[in-house]
Amino acid sequence: MSPALRYDERPDDDSPVHTEDLPPTPTRDRNIVATAWIEAPDALLRLGDDLPDAPVATYKRRIGPWLLWRAGPASGGDARYWAARSDDLDQQVTLRLFPDGSGDGIGPSGAHHTRFRAWKEDLLGRAGPPAGPDRPDPPGIESV
Repeated sequence: MSPALRYDERPDDDSPVHTEDLPPTPTRDRNIVATAWIEAPDALLRLGDDLPDAPVATYKRRIGPWLLWRAGPASGGDARYWAARSDDLDQQVTLRLFPDGSGDGIGPSGAHHTRFRAWKEDLLGRAGPPAGPDRPDPPGIESV
């Protein structure tokens, strides 16, 4: 098994992959690029077009029934997260992440989110107030 690499040190993997073959947990040795996903919706393929350097989205993990992808850096820069239900790719939500760590997006519940953690909770059907010092991430919601 290869050692875990920082997300920005992982080589891009452009091997064709179907939805059912996207792994449930983060890949730590490579980045699966959106262009490799055979069923990739156009919105995902264009996810980073308006961001600095137009990054190609990379797969992060499954969160419940949702497939999570990100274009841009994990922190400290302009990025956008995109999620779609694995059983209905027309159900899509996004969250824009800014260099200061704030966000702007709508979750599957229809709630507006300014924090990535709260948006991820919404993917699991647990929309509520943003996580904070007195409300840490619930089990299964780790930073990606």
